[in-house]
Amino acid sequence: MKTNLTKNALLMAIGIAVLTLMAFQQPAKPWVAPEKFDKTVSPVKADANSLKEGKELYGKHCSSCHGKAGLGDGSKAAQLKTEPGDFSTAVFQKQSNGALFYKISEGRGDMPSFKKKVEGDEDIWNLVNYLRTLKK
Repeated sequence: MKTNLTKNALLMAIGIAVLTLMAFQQPAKPWVAPEKFDKTVSPVKADANSLKEGKELYGKHCSSCHGKAGLGDGSKAAQLKTEPGDFSTAVFQKQSNGALFYKISEGRGDMPSFKKKVEGDEDIWNLVNYLRTLKK
């Protein structure tokens, strides 16, 4: 009888702990770029050279989390606290180029800032141009 009470008390304590942790978890807030960036137009034309540069940068900096085709299935994706997302979806592709530039530049959570990891703004725009090729 005493063993059953101990097991029940332990199970109840675990249940309360799990529920408490769940109550403090907040859903991810939508990631919205500031209006200034949302309206920014890319100064870099999406030509063959830009796409080539963007693809190389993507392979070096992005594919480990976002996957080779941008589906969010990279080798490090399972280790992240947040889902990397799927670049091929209409929701992703509806974002403005300026919004993508902002998100790549600034980062958030598991997504690092790339403004110091790549050579300059042109490289970030090359990445944005390449991301546009990952449509379904």
